[in-house]
Amino acid sequence: MKNGEDKPVWGNPGVKIKTVFGRQIRFDLSQGFPLLTTKKVFMRGITHELIWFLKGDSNIKYLVDNNVHIWDEWGYKQYKVKSEKLKVKSLLTQDEYVEKVRTDGKFAKKYGELGPVYGVQWRRWPASAEASAGKARTIDQLGWVIKKLKDPKQRFRKHLIVSAWNPAYIYEMAPSREQSVVLPPCHTMFHFNVIGKKLNLQLYQRSADIFLGVPFNIASYSLLLVMVAQVTNLEPGDFVHTYGDVHIYSNHFDQIKEQLTRAPRQFPTLKLNKKIKDIDDFKFEDITVENYNPYPPIKGEVTVVGGF
Repeated sequence: MKNGEDKPVWGNPGVKIKTVFGRQIRFDLSQGFPLLTTKKVFMRGITHELIWFLKGDSNIKYLVDNNVHIWDEWGYKQYKVKSEKLKVKSLLTQDEYVEKVRTDGKFAKKYGELGPVYGVQWRRWPASAEASAGKARTIDQLGWVIKKLKDPKQRFRKHLIVSAWNPAYIYEMAPSREQSVVLPPCHTMFHFNVIGKKLNLQLYQRSADIFLGVPFNIASYSLLLVMVAQVTNLEPGDFVHTYGDVHIYSNHFDQIKEQLTRAPRQFPTLKLNKKIKDIDDFKFEDITVENYNPYPPIKGEVTVVGGF
């Protein structure tokens, strides 16, 4: 709020931002789980979203079925585009759309798709066609990283990276709107690194919405680090969060000012089901947070500006 430069938002002249560029924060996970305490954070939603990513899923039905609605607006946006192309006469409202995704499997399959979002890029990166076989293949980036981390001879290598930024599917570079991702990835790539017996994770986030998005991102990638550490028999080390454009939207200024009056409290403790040894076996019930004592929530509307 003090040092940010005022900047317009592309595609939304009614919203401005205060922004700085190039920042970094670090959390030692042995000192507690970094779930923000100056306002209550929706950990249930964070956990379900991460499980959804780990499934390699691109349809919002899993989230809707679990009463998590953080991707509803993006799904509804896709539904409207498809409906207009099909010349559907009567469009559903967003609430009606979400309810139909929940109750109608065929509708969800057709209209709940978001395209190649994070989970797809992590677990099913669409590679070019195999020259010899003449068929497309996918790459499980995260699975490849975990395999390397399980090998004591390879875990110290420096190239254990998962990328979500696939130029072929970014809206302005994709061959068509139908083949583009609904939102250009904000958390662009993450990098695992082992020092001694500790597993560290660094996230590069190109675009960081400090009020709404960043608290989710910190908790989500810290959770991912602890989960991967468990299945690779390593200890959780540091989560390092590196930012490109760090910003506050103008419709969150009052909320940020309120949040700044609150003194941070002690971080809670994360507990995982120790029986889980495969990243694909984690379920919501296997993940719990204890001794979380936050201030009350501070509400703020999602600023839908297309990710640019």
